[in-house]
Amino acid sequence: MDRLMMLYVQAQGAAVEVLLNDMPVIALPPGGGTTTQAVHEHCLAGRNRLTMHVGPLQPEGAKPQPVVTRGDIAVRTVLALVHKGQAPTDPEARVLSRMSWQPAPNERVDWPFTFHQDVSLPVNFPRWRWLDAPPVDLDDARRTQVLMLLQDLALDLQLGSPDRLLDLARLRSEELAVAYQSTALDWQQTIRNDVQRLFDAGALATVAPPQAGDLALRVIANGRLIDCVGTDGAPALRSQPVALDPSDPKALTQAFWPLRLACVEGKLYALR
Repeated sequence: MDRLMMLYVQAQGAAVEVLLNDMPVIALPPGGGTTTQAVHEHCLAGRNRLTMHVGPLQPEGAKPQPVVTRGDIAVRTVLALVHKGQAPTDPEARVLSRMSWQPAPNERVDWPFTFHQDVSLPVNFPRWRWLDAPPVDLDDARRTQVLMLLQDLALDLQLGSPDRLLDLARLRSEELAVAYQSTALDWQQTIRNDVQRLFDAGALATVAPPQAGDLALRVIANGRLIDCVGTDGAPALRSQPVALDPSDPKALTQAFWPLRLACVEGKLYALR
């Protein structure tokens, strides 16, 4: 496709998570950093809400607490429609939204700090399945069901088998194909290739089945999806950092498999 909806995020001095329509899109660690990502599959026709959380991941239900800043925090986002190969920060890019925050020294703020901006996007996106998923009841039974699923997926990945993961994410692959004008088979083959590459390198032996204490499951997408993250906020299904290139043992690679699950008639589906 010729044009892409890209989100650019830059941060220093604090962890940052950016959500689009209550869907986590980009997360940066406490030291900050810079990253850019295409976001078609999270965009809606009409009004969209871009939200920024600055500060550490909070347990579900925790209340923000007041802190006095030191003046070392700065964050900004740019959402832009760009041509292939063009950066959202390019002066010629069609910028649709900008957000930034830089508290002054000794400014008192609620921590984590959250702010948002609504933006209308000039692209007609389809109505994604997650918008009509039933509301999630994340009770003990559902948490156990998700934990067992993640454990089964981890055991499959240790064996180099992506089949259960691909079946779980079939609907997601179909929607990604629509979002980026490709095919579901392309997305599935990419996952197969990645799993095979990691398996051949011995990296998948480090994919540990999560335990209950490792998870910080949370409800996202306005109450319709379960975000399968660990207590550090990263995807719960992951490998450990390994060196895939024997000639450069310091160059570590870590694989993550983000899963945002809907529950329909008792069955779990990965819709994002």
